[in-house]
Amino acid sequence: MKTDSQKALELLKEGNARFVSGALTSKDNYAELREKLSAEQQPFAVVLCCSDSRVAPEIIFDQKLGDLFVIRNAGNVVDEDVLGSIEYAVEHLGTHLVVVLGHSSCGAVTATCQGGNLPGHILYLAKRIQPAISTSCRIDDNARRHARRMAQLIEINDIVKHVNARVVSAFYDIRSGKVEWL
Repeated sequence: MKTDSQKALELLKEGNARFVSGALTSKDNYAELREKLSAEQQPFAVVLCCSDSRVAPEIIFDQKLGDLFVIRNAGNVVDEDVLGSIEYAVEHLGTHLVVVLGHSSCGAVTATCQGGNLPGHILYLAKRIQPAISTSCRIDDNARRHARRMAQLIEINDIVKHVNARVVSAFYDIRSGKVEWL
């Protein structure tokens, strides 16, 4: 079943409301679901989010196995690998909604704000995040700006435009559980 972008966004909003209220839907029949999904997947949304262990899109949006095509890396950074994954989901799986989900207290944004000598490949992530950082270095504001900026980079992708996929940015508050749509 293919879901248009507006319906997909509504499903995510409804799921987040259930998560915030603690009224999650039952997902206890994983054996049956795995069998069904072994033949194919039809996720209704792509979610690019941070690798932070407190940010789990399937839970935050109260969705089941197979509903979301999730791409995770520290700082929800868009690079060639991420774009290739998004292109696969929108072109081959027919997913029409892409969400870039930033979050509160993001360690990657914090490290970028603090600067200094960042070791190894952390510097690569920081360079991708840096254009969204303001001089005030307010972590949550910068995480919002970064999510919007990454969504803009995805929107201009030729394949994303060709299939007319909708790209939105959002911000997850770890403390409240609420997702703010930017």
